[in-house]
Amino acid sequence: MRTYRSLFQVPEFTALFATVTCLVAGGTMTGLALATLVFDRTGSALLAAVSMYGASFAQVLGATTLLSLGDHLPPRRATVGLALVFTAAALVLALPGVGTGPALAVVLAVGLVNSVGGAVRWGLVTDILPPEGYLLGRSVLSMTSGVVQILGNGLGAALIGLLSPRAALLLSAALYATGAAVARFGLRRRPARATGRPSVAATWRVNRQLLADPAVRAVYLALWVPNGLIVGAQALFVPYAGGSAGTLFMAEAAGMLLGDTLMGRFVPRHWRRTLLTLAPLLLAVPYLAFALGIGLGTALPLVGVASAGFSVSLLLQERLLALTPDAVRGQALGLHSSGMLTCQALAATAAGALAGPLTTTGAMALMAVLSVTVTLALARRLRTPLPQAPSAAAQTLTPKSSAMPRSPEA
Repeated sequence: MRTYRSLFQVPEFTALFATVTCLVAGGTMTGLALATLVFDRTGSALLAAVSMYGASFAQVLGATTLLSLGDHLPPRRATVGLALVFTAAALVLALPGVGTGPALAVVLAVGLVNSVGGAVRWGLVTDILPPEGYLLGRSVLSMTSGVVQILGNGLGAALIGLLSPRAALLLSAALYATGAAVARFGLRRRPARATGRPSVAATWRVNRQLLADPAVRAVYLALWVPNGLIVGAQALFVPYAGGSAGTLFMAEAAGMLLGDTLMGRFVPRHWRRTLLTLAPLLLAVPYLAFALGIGLGTALPLVGVASAGFSVSLLLQERLLALTPDAVRGQALGLHSSGMLTCQALAATAAGALAGPLTTTGAMALMAVLSVTVTLALARRLRTPLPQAPSAAAQTLTPKSSAMPRSPEA
């Protein structure tokens, strides 16, 4: 499966594509509208930022408590249920009498619930597509998310300007509800990947066993840390470029789109192991130039080229799936998603703190140095050929109670 046509000839993938598009668009508009409401009400930039990005912090708690649900719930039912939760949350936030405190509580609750969303959705990609189609399918969903975020921010800003933030929240609720309907009628009914009772203990046990395997741990570190450090550098675009920061974010989006397109559609399989260690360097090395105090004209192409390196995440996810058994692949992908968001938030905070004693450009360059250092430290482990059989650590992740037949219908 190497062409977009073959990908969209799978009806379920088309339904999943439409569902993810609705959820990403709704989430983008919800964040922008709520941040506008909170800032108008409080005048606090901090509370506005928390309202827009606070859900990412809540995913950390979800990753350590709820993540096993991603493999223990029937994926169609879970996808529809999550979309309906988002619908209800957007409607609550749109109510005129909701104060800032309750609104932030809703945001954090949604982030906690959504920690399971990545495990469900990305695990479902592996159910719908054959193994050789995962890279292309995941790249299409990544590209779509980036484009939809740009369009969602633009549409949300227009609605807020012409009508009100609450009108944007109501449109978000409509998008979430549409995603729920598409998932309900476009996805097949499937059993959960794992049997038994999901619990906090089960989440902890699988997370520990995943991270105890040296090969799996190296993949997680490569997914989380180099990526997160560069996002930390990007968090300084506004103090670096002021009112022109939007052009840097546009260059970033264009670079990510190009990288995902090339990696998902055109990179031959025999190049992939080499690119596992080279692409993260592409992500970081251009940011070293910020140490020279470069201007915006030079920064734009460098940011665009560097952002193509984010596509290495696709190769690393493919390697992660090869190293983990089917019964926990949803949790494995969910742990990747939650850990990545956590590292990005921590790196952005660290970069902001370092920009004080250093300069803005110096802090950006330091993030790049650290990213290169981590990439080089992990290179040897990532170049190791995949084992022909699951490792002992991986085998312990599949208890007998989870080794269920893969029947197409529940």
